[in-house]
Amino acid sequence: MTQPKVEAMAPSVVDPATIARLARECSIEINVQDARLLPRARVLLPAGKKVYVSHLPKQTWQQTIDTCRDVREMGWEPVPHVPVRLLDSERTLDAFLLDAASRAEVTEILLIAGDYPLARGPYSAAADVLHAGKLRNHGLSRISMAGHPEGHPKVPLVEIRRAEREKVTLAQAAGLEVTLLTQFFFEAPPFLEWAANLRADGVTARLIGGLSGPASIATLLRYAVRCGVGPSIRALGARPTSLAKLIGDHGPEPLMRTLAGVSRPDLYDGLHFFTFGGFLRTCEWLQRVGDGEFTLDQHGGFEVG
Repeated sequence: MTQPKVEAMAPSVVDPATIARLARECSIEINVQDARLLPRARVLLPAGKKVYVSHLPKQTWQQTIDTCRDVREMGWEPVPHVPVRLLDSERTLDAFLLDAASRAEVTEILLIAGDYPLARGPYSAAADVLHAGKLRNHGLSRISMAGHPEGHPKVPLVEIRRAEREKVTLAQAAGLEVTLLTQFFFEAPPFLEWAANLRADGVTARLIGGLSGPASIATLLRYAVRCGVGPSIRALGARPTSLAKLIGDHGPEPLMRTLAGVSRPDLYDGLHFFTFGGFLRTCEWLQRVGDGEFTLDQHGGFEVG
């Protein structure tokens, strides 16, 4: 695999306007349990914001569509998660895509395998659905898929890298605009090296870095272990593990500032925020950052408000 040009990724002097732009243009995630908060978030997120609707283990496809419809009614762009291993048949996939398009005007989905050991139906990987060639038939023009800069705890790294490139090739051949959206991370180098490798190999898909919104250390550690976040978890683990620290907060400010200062504008295309049950809190934080209500500090981050 081609090695990235590390010198091209070195952070430059950060313009606060770049940080604000990343906050305004980012996407955000919501789960169906937080859908009741959408009216309160309406004054915090700009029109047209891309809002990904996650799929929890016991969630129904109908719940996903209902939440996507609510997101659309708020003036945002709904992007439902579709874990393909939960699709029990081709008919279920067709019905979901038809309903999502007709009821919520969905034009993009996040297609993922899903962390389930066995497939309920004919699809075990995102590539299986892409091979079926159904997405354009249902009016989809864009597709998001998972990127794993730090690998996956259950899949060999060489297989992860092969699958990422295969998915992009298949989706682009189908005429879809492609985004690779990463798992959340806590340090920049794994993400930047992953992105540089893809660019060096000629991959032109949009690359979006997944960050965590403000959350407690305990919450982030719990999700990081569950989701298999790799080497960058040391950014959390380096902190003292006393009870006082575990109930303290961790924000994305240092990581966001580092990414805003990357000197290669072609390296990645934006950020996505996972909220981990703190949807409204993350919306409020993004609004303030997007409005420039922050000051750079001397510790490599910035202070909001």
